[in-house]
Amino acid sequence: MSDISLQITIKEENSSLFKRCIRKLLESTFILRDKDERLYQFASRESNRQDISEYLRMIGFDMIVEEKTGVCMLTASEEDGDTVGLKRANVVTFSTLQYHLLLVLWKVYLENLGYSEGNFVTKGDLIDQIRSYGVQLTRTELNAAFRLFKKYSLINFSDEEEGEDMKIQLYPSLQFGWDLPQFQTVAGEYLKEEPEEAGKTGEEADPEEFEEEEE
Repeated sequence: MSDISLQITIKEENSSLFKRCIRKLLESTFILRDKDERLYQFASRESNRQDISEYLRMIGFDMIVEEKTGVCMLTASEEDGDTVGLKRANVVTFSTLQYHLLLVLWKVYLENLGYSEGNFVTKGDLIDQIRSYGVQLTRTELNAAFRLFKKYSLINFSDEEEGEDMKIQLYPSLQFGWDLPQFQTVAGEYLKEEPEEAGKTGEEADPEEFEEEEE
């Protein structure tokens, strides 16, 4: 194994942004142009990108920049991919139910792409989409998934909004929030399911499951 050496110099006026970028990546995996434009512009600049990557590689990570979609993404360093005993950190395991929901969110994102500035869907419209695909989950499960997706910068919404009119912003990072083997399993379930059966399941879903509790 080669020696670990860190040789970067961060100008004093950039030190705060550098620290914020590192902490943001470790906390939520993504820095998005649509959400944190200043951090994204700093992190995606070539010289800063190299410094951030070199710093992250000290702890087994790296940063990838997808300029087309405006996403900076934390990823495991290729250099440590085969290192025995190095635990995969900052990897979230979604439940199968949450993966089903991610598929629906990504489909809605693609359908809305290019129609307006930002990519939004109301909670009510999203629930209709979920039902149409036969994905059955309770209000508690839905809200827990929303909170988790928001934490990792896959979606965003105001905590002060409630009900079916609540606006949810969908981010391009949705396309990177997958564990490939589990994605293939969940997608395979959709492909095996007959459209008529999916529609029937959606129609039988209890509408009360998604309604907000009354005060």
